[in-house]
Amino acid sequence: MSYAIEVNQLSKNFGPIKAVDSLSFRVPSGKIFGLLGPNGSGKSTTIRMLCGLMRPTAGSGTVLGYDIVTEAENVKQNIGYMSQKFSLYEDLTVVENMRFFGQIYGLSSRDIRQRVAELKGEMQLDVRENQLVGTLSGGWKQRVALACAFLHRPRLLILDEPTAGVDPVSRRLFWDILARLSDQGITILVTTHYMDEAERCDITALMFRGKLGAFGSPAELITRAGAASLEDVFIDLAQEGAEENAPS
Repeated sequence: MSYAIEVNQLSKNFGPIKAVDSLSFRVPSGKIFGLLGPNGSGKSTTIRMLCGLMRPTAGSGTVLGYDIVTEAENVKQNIGYMSQKFSLYEDLTVVENMRFFGQIYGLSSRDIRQRVAELKGEMQLDVRENQLVGTLSGGWKQRVALACAFLHRPRLLILDEPTAGVDPVSRRLFWDILARLSDQGITILVTTHYMDEAERCDITALMFRGKLGAFGSPAELITRAGAASLEDVFIDLAQEGAEENAPS
């Protein structure tokens, strides 16, 4: 089995604060991997290290076979990243944004035309292709941002809370698109606060105070904890962590 992400005792300190504390896990290629945790749990710091944007304090990791420290540039070239905030130009149209990002990724004019045509259909953007991005709703912006992140055909997509503040219908459409990309062999790492989204992941990791609280498929986590739902697993682990860190 090939693994898109492998980390071993990965840690990041900011002075005396341990933002990420000895993470170890492996994500098989072509799977949707959900990274869950409350605010301040270390999710975003973990993502920055996996993207090659931040050096770990200790431990090691590879993404698509590239070392996240010594081969950070190769990591960046082979992933697609979508941040919490839409990194789109609101005074450009949908297609103009896609063309612009294609140029940033170094695609040829021919490849840009081909990819824009493909992704307009795949992401259902045809009806809004000439609309200014600044006039789109959050759900539409979300799909445009995903299309821009996927223009250069990355083998791994890293999506940091991509559906925050988006209506339920748009969230469902977005996840249908992610499922189709996964079926094509694309590995997807996504952070989310929505338990219904987490249950659609193939593998889920629960983080609390920089540590890995649980790792496995949603069904495995529910069975292992003897819980009724993944939300119950999450809440139980969060409460345990709060009790452990409460002053005596």
